[in-house]
Amino acid sequence: MSVLEMKVPSPGESITEVEIATWLVKDGDYVEKDQPIAEVDSDKATLELPAEQSGIITLKAEEGDVVQVGQVVCLIDMDAAKPEGGNAPAAEAPKQEEAPKTAQPAPQEAPKPAAQPAPAAATQTYATGAPSPAAKKILDEKGMDAAQVSGSGRDGRITKSDAELAAVPALGGNPVTATGSRSTTTTKLSVLRRKIAQRLVSVKNETAMLTTFNEVDMSEIFRLRKQYKEEFAQRHGVGLGFMSFFTKAVTRALQMYPDVNASIDGDFKVNYDFCDISIAVSGPKGLMVPVLRNAENMSFASVEANIKDLAIKVRDGKITVDEMTGGTFTITNGGTFGSMLSTPIINPPQSAILGMHNIIQRPVAVDGQVVIRPMMYVAMSYDHRIIDGKESVGFLVAVKEAIDNPVGVLMNGDERKGLGL
Repeated sequence: MSVLEMKVPSPGESITEVEIATWLVKDGDYVEKDQPIAEVDSDKATLELPAEQSGIITLKAEEGDVVQVGQVVCLIDMDAAKPEGGNAPAAEAPKQEEAPKTAQPAPQEAPKPAAQPAPAAATQTYATGAPSPAAKKILDEKGMDAAQVSGSGRDGRITKSDAELAAVPALGGNPVTATGSRSTTTTKLSVLRRKIAQRLVSVKNETAMLTTFNEVDMSEIFRLRKQYKEEFAQRHGVGLGFMSFFTKAVTRALQMYPDVNASIDGDFKVNYDFCDISIAVSGPKGLMVPVLRNAENMSFASVEANIKDLAIKVRDGKITVDEMTGGTFTITNGGTFGSMLSTPIINPPQSAILGMHNIIQRPVAVDGQVVIRPMMYVAMSYDHRIIDGKESVGFLVAVKEAIDNPVGVLMNGDERKGLGL
């Protein structure tokens, strides 16, 4: 018999272990070569594990197991013939159904203890609903009648806790009563979620994080999107969204304030002459941050196309580790979920992050007049160890200038040319 040992491949240089998130096949199934057989979680991404050969599979690890890179997780019998009409395990289905049938007589006899009314009769010596001595003392002190209290003890006996609860009536004068399910569920965090948790805690503990706020007027961006959305989509094959404007505004501000586009490496500061922008994207496995490489050289259409491509990969679980590493600055948009204001946490080893929020029609003063404008709060969290207040505030003001006046600041006064139309 020719058997292939499938080992966990390395998802990246620094990754030594992964977790079996989900087996996509069952033990004894026939699998085809390159068929996805499992999803594995690393501390950076969720990856699919394809079958290396066709044959009958034998699983050697359970879902939730943490396995080392290079460890055998399953065997594939390459000499096994493909079963007709489906996988071999289907033939075992009747056996699995018979097990409960043979086991059912035992539960059938469980009702025998139903003859327990006898003990109930034996305890009739206690008056139904009678309070315990401790409960009686509490009721007497509060001037309460025992008949007004529902007992939870044996045979309706009023316990001390019943009396204490009745002594503190809920709004409306009725005793507080807990109703409904009170069950709990415990679920193990994935490797990715545990790693994210560790990174977030380390950022709070190891950086001098501070947040500065401002607000932007989205009127001009609304006008541009409304006026050119159809022509832009026909020309470039993607929609004109908000993220391209903010990405262009951020790359401009990073070039104006290079200390924001830097990181700390021990006792050294590392400045980058490129802008690799991490875009926070929500996916089935949590928040991912794929990177736009050299975003400073991208057009509006290029930014939108790349973000769309990366978002689809995150949604489908096909994003790679390389596509999520190496960013120099992060943009996150909590406004898509309705957030009005927040303090985003820095994505290490970066030194700053911009948080976008929801857009609200609010009254603002413009040229001495009160007008209604679509306004958004923006927040920038930064590492105060290498970014001073002057740079952080100046950076956010530069972003505001670009968003308030995208044609003049980002398009050199020519909106059609700026949008590539």
